[in-house]
Amino acid sequence: MKKKQLAAKLLLPPFPLILLLVSISAAALICVFRSGLESTIPAYACYVLSFYTLCVTCVFCWKTLPRYWRSGKDRLYANRYASRYLTDTTYKTHVNLYRSLLFDLMYVGVNALSAHVYHTHWFALFAVYHGILAAMRFLLLRYMRKHTLGGDRLGELRRARLCACILLTVNLALSAAVLMMIYFHRGWEYRGVLIYAMALYTFYITTTAIIELVRFRKYKSPILSMTKIVKMASALVSMLLLETAMFAQFGGDMPAAHQRIMIMATGGGIAAVVVAMASYMIIRTTNEIRSLR
Repeated sequence: MKKKQLAAKLLLPPFPLILLLVSISAAALICVFRSGLESTIPAYACYVLSFYTLCVTCVFCWKTLPRYWRSGKDRLYANRYASRYLTDTTYKTHVNLYRSLLFDLMYVGVNALSAHVYHTHWFALFAVYHGILAAMRFLLLRYMRKHTLGGDRLGELRRARLCACILLTVNLALSAAVLMMIYFHRGWEYRGVLIYAMALYTFYITTTAIIELVRFRKYKSPILSMTKIVKMASALVSMLLLETAMFAQFGGDMPAAHQRIMIMATGGGIAAVVVAMASYMIIRTTNEIRSLR
């Protein structure tokens, strides 16, 4: 019994002590890496302390987060707007389209201004890219504001087909971006820990885009499917930009020729997926429109 109590105290220390351990471990690791002491005895002591801190932090999260999650979820469902967002698929898609359209318009403005100030086609290219995304989301949002999904099947199919045709033009911007990355060494660069945050965000939006793309097929709504396809295309392009940022941050020892091959392979794969998704929607909607006529 005493051994179990001792193990519980070691793995579940008080929360203030966990915060102290995290602070000490982070500071110690920073000092070790900045001073170049990775292979010294103090460094190994820091590694052991950091591993212990990671273990107790994981145990703490495992024990406490589910309780806070349930409590927070109950509070969300108690709110009228939050409950509708979580339970009403059409309303949730509507809100997400508004948010994505707002960000796309913001990116268009920022990139267009940067292209004018710095006299570079790189930012102009991404202003065009986000403009294409904004156009598709505006058309989808406008349809959803005026029509009930499923009420006008023919109109819904036509709007989805139009957006799928517009989506094909994303490949023009994508191809131009890949060419500029290869021949003019363009790309994004994130300083410090920002690259880890961007990597986490990019993997998150890509994962959610894949899950929603599969999940929303059951609604058999071309408009809903098209919104998820647009989100998927945007997430894939973000993965390409993250790859260039990773090369800039960690690819110092990798030959430039290998980096170009990786960029070409990733860009080609993304272009193929975007064309496949757009073509699928065009063929599917066209066949259904013909059958309805």
